[in-house]
Amino acid sequence: MPKVLVSDPIDQVGIDILSQVAQVDVKTNLSPEELIKTIPEYDALMIRSGTRVTQDVIEASQNLKIIGRAGVGVDNVDVMAATRKGIVVVNSPEGNTIAAAEHTLAMMLSMSRYIPAANQSVKGGKWDRKSFTGVEVYKKTLGIVGLGKIGAHVATVAQAMGMKLLAYDPFVSNERAEQLGCRLVDLDILLQEADYITLHLPKTAETTNLINASAIAKMKPNARIVNCARGGIVDEAALADALKEGKIAGAALDVFASEPLGESSLRELGKEMVLTPHLGASTEEAQVNVAIDVAEQIRDVLLGLPARSAVNIPGLRPDLLEQLRPYLQLAETLGNLVAQLAGGRIESLNIRLQGELATNQSQPIVVAALKGLLSHALQERVNYVNASLEAKERGIHVIETRDAAIRDYTGSLHLSATGSLGEHSVSGALLGDSEIRITSVDEFPVNVPPNRYMLFTLHRDMPGIIGKIGSLLGSFNVNIASMQVGRKIVRGDAVMVLSIDDPLPDGILAEIMKVPGIRDAYTVTL
Repeated sequence: MPKVLVSDPIDQVGIDILSQVAQVDVKTNLSPEELIKTIPEYDALMIRSGTRVTQDVIEASQNLKIIGRAGVGVDNVDVMAATRKGIVVVNSPEGNTIAAAEHTLAMMLSMSRYIPAANQSVKGGKWDRKSFTGVEVYKKTLGIVGLGKIGAHVATVAQAMGMKLLAYDPFVSNERAEQLGCRLVDLDILLQEADYITLHLPKTAETTNLINASAIAKMKPNARIVNCARGGIVDEAALADALKEGKIAGAALDVFASEPLGESSLRELGKEMVLTPHLGASTEEAQVNVAIDVAEQIRDVLLGLPARSAVNIPGLRPDLLEQLRPYLQLAETLGNLVAQLAGGRIESLNIRLQGELATNQSQPIVVAALKGLLSHALQERVNYVNASLEAKERGIHVIETRDAAIRDYTGSLHLSATGSLGEHSVSGALLGDSEIRITSVDEFPVNVPPNRYMLFTLHRDMPGIIGKIGSLLGSFNVNIASMQVGRKIVRGDAVMVLSIDDPLPDGILAEIMKVPGIRDAYTVTL
C-alpha cells in the first residue's frame, strides 16, 4: 500500500480521503534534517505553508510521486527540482476564492460603518452613536484592480449590492469585464473615479507599492482602500500619512509588507483604519475545501489518474519530460518575451513549430508558451495546467501551426502575438541540447541568448546610432553585457538587442526615444 506523509496540520477530512488508498502518517513540526531522513519511504507528501520542500528533500526522496500543498501558493516547494525528478506538484488554486472575496466585502462594509471601532466603544461601556455615522456602499463606485477569480466574485456581489463597477486589468478582455458588469478603464481613471478601491493581484516588481503617495494623490477625498491580496502592494507609510492628513477617508488591510505586523504607524490610526491578521483564507469552509481538493488529487495520482491542479507538467512520463524540457523552457521564454513586446492585453497568439520540432508532441510546448505569455502578469497564479484556461478566460485566440521544413535550425519555435502595443513576433531555437537562442525579433534576424534584463529598439540603420544609445546608457550608469543588431537591408530598419546588467532607471526610455532614428524601444524582464 502507498504511504503518504502529512507534515503540516490538515483537516481530518483530507486524511480520511487519503486513508482510502494509502497508509497516512501525520508527523508535524519536522526539522529539515528529519524530513530529509524520513521522506525516502513515502510515495506522497501533503503540506501547508509550514514545511519547506527544498531540492535536498526532493533529491532524498526515492518513491515520491506527488507533493500536495493545501493552499494557493507553492513558494515553499522547489517546483523545478520536483519537475526534473518527475514529481507532480499540486495545490488548491480555488479553495479559498470565496473566503478571500467575502473577507474583502466584510472589510469594505466594516470600514464603511466603523464596526470594529463601534464594537470596541460599546464594550468599553459607551453608547456613542454620533461618532460612528458611516456611509452606504449603495450606488457608490467600486474600482477593482485585478479581475481574476477573487476580483470577479467581488464584482458579482458588489453589483448585487447596487454598486457601480470599474475594473483595471491589462490581461482581461473588454468582453470578460462586461460579462461581470465592469467598465474596463486605465488605472489612473479608476483611481480618480472610484469611491472604493479593492486590490486583487499578485505582488510583482510592477505591483510593489502600486498604491503609493502618487497614486493616493489622484484619489477622491472620500476614497477608501481595501487590500486582502498581498502585502507590499500598498505603501503602508504613504497610506498612513494620507489618512492622518485626511487625503482619503479610510483603508482596510488584511495583508502587510512584513508579517506579523510589527511597529507601524498604521496602528496609531483610529476608526478610519481596519486591520486584520491575514484572515482572507481563514474560514472553516476554506480549510476543509483545500484539504479535500489536495487530498483528492494525491489519491488520484496514487491510483494512476491525472491531477487537476498541477503547477508543473502533469501527465508526462519522466523520460518524455526530460526529452521535452529544453523546448518547454524555450517556449516559456519566448512567450514571456513576446507578451512584453506586444503589451499587456494580448488578443491572439500564433505558435508555429518548425523543423524537427513540428514532429514532437505539441500540447506541452503550446501550454509552456501560454504559461510564459501570462506569467509576467499572473506570476504564481499561472501554471502548466491552468495556462490554457487562463488564456481562454482572457479571450486570447490561440493558433497552432506546423512547418516541417528545416531552415537555419533543425528545430525552432516562432511566436506572434497581437496586444495593446500592436503585433510583435519572436523566434527561438536550441544550440546544442539546451542552450536557448533568440533567433529573430519582429522578423529581423538575431542570435542572442535570453538575459534577465533586455532592451529592444527599432531604428533606422544609420551611422552613429549604436554609439549614441551606448553613450546614453552609460550616462545613466547602465552596463551593457552584450549587443547585437539585426537588419534585412542596408540603411533600412533594424532591431538592436541589448542585454544589460540591471533594470533601466526611470525616464531613460523617454530619452532613448529622443535619439534621432529611433522608432521604438521596449524593456523586457525575463
